[in-house]
Amino acid sequence: MNDFERIARIIRHLDANHREQPSLKELAKLAGLSNSHFHRMFTRWAGTTPKDFLQCLTHQHARQLLRNGDSVLDAALESGLSGPGRLHDLCVTLEAASPGEIKGAGEGMQIVYGFGATPFGECILGETGRGICHLRFVEKREEAIAELRSEWPNAMYSRNDASVKAAAQLMFAPQHRDARPRQLRAFVKGSAFQLRVWQALVKIPIGQLISYGQLGKAVKSPRAARAIGTAVGANPIAWLVPCHRVIRETGIVGEYRWGRERKRALIAWESLGR
Repeated sequence: MNDFERIARIIRHLDANHREQPSLKELAKLAGLSNSHFHRMFTRWAGTTPKDFLQCLTHQHARQLLRNGDSVLDAALESGLSGPGRLHDLCVTLEAASPGEIKGAGEGMQIVYGFGATPFGECILGETGRGICHLRFVEKREEAIAELRSEWPNAMYSRNDASVKAAAQLMFAPQHRDARPRQLRAFVKGSAFQLRVWQALVKIPIGQLISYGQLGKAVKSPRAARAIGTAVGANPIAWLVPCHRVIRETGIVGEYRWGRERKRALIAWESLGR
């Protein structure tokens, strides 16, 4: 069992048993680690202690914020989710593939891909000369490669894990708050509507959350709830296009393409300035 699987198991347990306020000893036993080892690993991985993580990500807390008048969690969550050491925002520019490029399915395109480690498990990243075209969290490498190739079946591929490792370190490394934003380019294919949704997503600051309804208003389609959800779920670039920052109107964190536990951990990691 790797670190992500251990922490995901703990997050599932906290989600189901938060009212019982499970102790550090109980959580460490569930993870199969000593108390001190578990505490260090959880804090390093999620950016907060198990106790604070539980406090900040309960449904009750989110619902209370909404009852107080916030239809959207448009600021860092209260009760510890506004630490001063937060990450500096990434500056992500989206470039859309043309209809001809989409029809050609990547013909004449060179894609360099590989696997790298992130705080949330292994990722696969694919990059063209025009930007990152693919970024996913990985469960099985063979399936991840097949998914990449299915998106651009006529492209030419070369593998470079060292390049991806360096890119992952850059994307997930903390940066001084006065530093200039990291400039990253993403090359995506999708409908005009999907592109509008993804462009709205990259404008959500790190440490902030919005609802699906608010996202609909941002793309001037407040009644297109189903289409909004489909576009969010079709996001081809994990984390950089931050679909994990969208929650339900009730304040419930909700599902995530790469696992609900990973979504909760991403939100806490960003909000606490890991």
